[in-house]
Amino acid sequence: MAVSIADAQGPPPVGVLVGYKLKSERANLLSNSSFQQKNALLVDADEAFGQVLQPLLGHGYLLLQESSATAATAAFDSETLDAVLLNLDTPDYQENSRLLLQAATNRDVPLPVIAYSWEAGGQKVLDAFKEGAFDTLSQPLDVQQLRFALDRACRRVALARELIEARRLLGVGPVEGLLGNSKAIERVSEVTRKVAEVSTTVLITGGSGTGKGVVAQAIHRLSTRSAKPFVAFSVCSFPDSLIEDELFGHEKGAFTGAGQARRGRFEEANGGTIFIDEIGDLALPLQAKLLRALQERTVERLGSNVPRPVDVRVICATNRNLEKMVEDGTFRPDLYFRISVVKIEMPSLGERKDDIPLLAEHFLRTFAKTHSKAARRLTPGFLSALSRHSWPGNVRELQNVIERSVVLANGNEYLGVSDLPEELRELTVANDDMRPGSFHEAVQGFKKELVRSALRMHSGNRLKAAVELGISRCYLHRLLNQFNLADGESAQEKLEVSPKLCTVSQDTQSTGA
Repeated sequence: MAVSIADAQGPPPVGVLVGYKLKSERANLLSNSSFQQKNALLVDADEAFGQVLQPLLGHGYLLLQESSATAATAAFDSETLDAVLLNLDTPDYQENSRLLLQAATNRDVPLPVIAYSWEAGGQKVLDAFKEGAFDTLSQPLDVQQLRFALDRACRRVALARELIEARRLLGVGPVEGLLGNSKAIERVSEVTRKVAEVSTTVLITGGSGTGKGVVAQAIHRLSTRSAKPFVAFSVCSFPDSLIEDELFGHEKGAFTGAGQARRGRFEEANGGTIFIDEIGDLALPLQAKLLRALQERTVERLGSNVPRPVDVRVICATNRNLEKMVEDGTFRPDLYFRISVVKIEMPSLGERKDDIPLLAEHFLRTFAKTHSKAARRLTPGFLSALSRHSWPGNVRELQNVIERSVVLANGNEYLGVSDLPEELRELTVANDDMRPGSFHEAVQGFKKELVRSALRMHSGNRLKAAVELGISRCYLHRLLNQFNLADGESAQEKLEVSPKLCTVSQDTQSTGA
């Protein structure tokens, strides 16, 4: 368990102050007892340094100390921490400090790590950034800089915790498993939450690989049936002759080889949810039996005429056009209306390309952990190729591409264009240049390179560049100003953007952009 430095006995040695710019007048200005006290974990083998640092940070911080990265990592779950101060010049840095940084980053609320070292800009500092360090400082430490970094780190943690709590209380935000910030996914999340509160039937439609099964599980998980079974059944996984037995079960002796009675999927899901995937492939005779089970809420096993009551919530999914099948007579209209009380249309990945960077980062972390690979980041060139691909296989195809790239990565610190499948490499319009920073910074860099490349490709013609990027001229105009590209590209611009179409500041308009 981490030791509170405030409880340490005896004054710190005078010699400890040598080499550190710990100026008491700065500390007094920064200390403010009116703020709620924050817990900071110091990972440093020098106990005397911790005893000096505690009073200089002031009453706003309670400094806990561990002598090794291994012990500090173990303290993550036993202490309520707001930030970590990590000495990179410790003997066990190479492996244990890397594991500490990964553990801090992978928490539900990422724990910001402020690393410090005598080697400013050295390899240790760069490695710490790559592993997710929030900030780095050089020794000798300046208390004012340290306090500023701690304040920023603690504000970020506080905001993240408040957001999680607000979402819990209000029941809003993305549904677990549905990654993305696009409008399309927000609509799916909203309907999923609403329909989970009732027990009506749900029909989930959309292309293969869009996440229909994820939504079905989310509905069950958010419902009052969550403690009961969730049973999934795919029509395509069985021949027609076995589907009735799988769904409704059989009695002993019902057919040759039926040595004992067997419950079907409906009985297995009693009290919970049954998810019937690829419902559009169900043969017409079986559609009639399924309709009867839904209407009467009973099932009859093969070899028996005794109805067995079942209490199940039915969720169906298909990638086929059931309305067209009803018109063609290949799907029963009464069954269609019974299973589609609420419909959820899953968007294709091509309709939510804004979510690709977030999905790619999620799969990157997942498969790096699954295959015990080093944590990497994505280059703008890599993200550019992903954004320009059509993704006929939707999220499942993206998942497979990221897993392949992680497994076959060439050992670099980043996943770049060369790690992509050959058919995707030629789609990139950005380079692989990367600098240490956060995932958000990588995405911003990717957007900047994408805009610059599109303008260069079309000789500065903003209209053609916007069409190439699949965005409006207004949005392109905002990106140009955001990335300070407006002045550099204005000399080549072939088409002026009307101020009536975009709301920009007076200063921006005066530049001629």
